[in-house]
Amino acid sequence: MKGRILLLGGVTEALAIARQLGPQHVYSLAGIGRVPQDLACQVRVGGYGGAAGLAEYLRVEGIDLLIDATHPYAAQISRNAALAARSAGIPCWALRRPAWQAQLGDDWREVEDWAGLIEALTPFERPLFTLGREPLQHLDEIPPHQFWTLRALEACPGNERCEVIGARGPFLIDDERALFERRRIDVLVSKNSGSTATEPKLEVARERGIPVLVLKRPVLPEVDRTFPDPKRLFEALSFRPE
Repeated sequence: MKGRILLLGGVTEALAIARQLGPQHVYSLAGIGRVPQDLACQVRVGGYGGAAGLAEYLRVEGIDLLIDATHPYAAQISRNAALAARSAGIPCWALRRPAWQAQLGDDWREVEDWAGLIEALTPFERPLFTLGREPLQHLDEIPPHQFWTLRALEACPGNERCEVIGARGPFLIDDERALFERRRIDVLVSKNSGSTATEPKLEVARERGIPVLVLKRPVLPEVDRTFPDPKRLFEALSFRPE
């Protein structure tokens, strides 16, 4: 691949792509989580000021290809990426993980938004949230009969009815089993991220007969090319990863 690449990170696989990029390319992170220190490519941390700001960056920096490897639920960033690439006159590619599919024995209940989620949670007492930091904005809404366990990348304060656990995948199934048992989890709340690193929680919910409330995936914009995994992307870039 000739020219200059801007890689928008956000999923674990993005780092695997970044490790194959040379010094002329840029790996862009929103600033959440750890910033890798061992990459040959440039690393940029922070936002761009929407689609217009990103388009200006693409033009000023002479970017030839934009790769969107953000989280499947980062819909606004993906929309900005597609618009910016179109405005700058360059192609936009996207790494799009396939969604998880319910298996025999699963009790998945898809919800559209936070309001739908809270309604679906009403019968339960000990939910485990794996949605990132979003539930932190709703700690004052926890019903008296519920105690929330929230898992996020970084530990932070909860309240008397919510404990926040800081943890990063990949998660081992035995550790997930212990977590469900220790916290007496009776419902799992999850995004459908499609990540193998966080899939063991679904296996444990299936084993224990626990319902899973799944936040519906947002509709993402059309781009020039999409890839289900880094391997396919490397082939298109003519990279040979080690």
